Amino acid sequence: MNEFDLKAAEWDQNPIVWDRAEAIANEIKRLIPLKKQMTALEFGAGTGVTSFILKDSLKEIILMDNSSEMVKIMNNKIKTSGVKNLKALNFNLEQSVFKKAKFDLIFNQMVLHHIVDIENIITKFYNLLNPLGFLAIADLYTEDGSFHGEGFTGHNGFDIEKLSARIKKQGFTDISHRKCYTINKQISETVTKPFDVFLIIAQHP
Repeated sequence: MNEFDLKAAEWDQNPIVWDRAEAIANEIKRLIPLKKQMTALEFGAGTGVTSFILKDSLKEIILMDNSSEMVKIMNNKIKTSGVKNLKALNFNLEQSVFKKAKFDLIFNQMVLHHIVDIENIITKFYNLLNPLGFLAIADLYTEDGSFHGEGFTGHNGFDIEKLSARIKKQGFTDISHRKCYTINKQISETVTKPFDVFLIIAQHP
């Protein structure tokens, strides 16, 4: 089991998960001209909170995650809600190539800082998008490592200009970014710190 398998059962009980997803989804709806004929991929979907918020704006969303426990929860939520245009998929895009579909929108939140090879995943996003499709990434600005604490092996957030340059180098155009949310996280018994979240949007030419 990975760390997200262990966290899956209690994930939806955290109000920050819902508040953050709603803020990010609202910005995506505001900044990207979503249409009912568009298909989308949520990469690292977790329990699918963001996709459930966006489902009425899109034709279909594939909720991709490499945590089997998260996927179980997504499937249960999809079944009990009766939603027809959300499909959960257990797939590791970091290690494998997805060939079954291309999309008009790829979005993710708080996932990229867990990815080891950023260039690899951006290349895969680019190759999975239809022409004129959109990429939306929400994640942490550069932080001092206290968000996850000792032992974390991912990225301590991102320099937004450097990340934008990486995305541009891959071939994306019309790149823009903005702060979209602040997480107030308790990092010790006595200390709570704010961590800002950006949303970066780019388009496949």
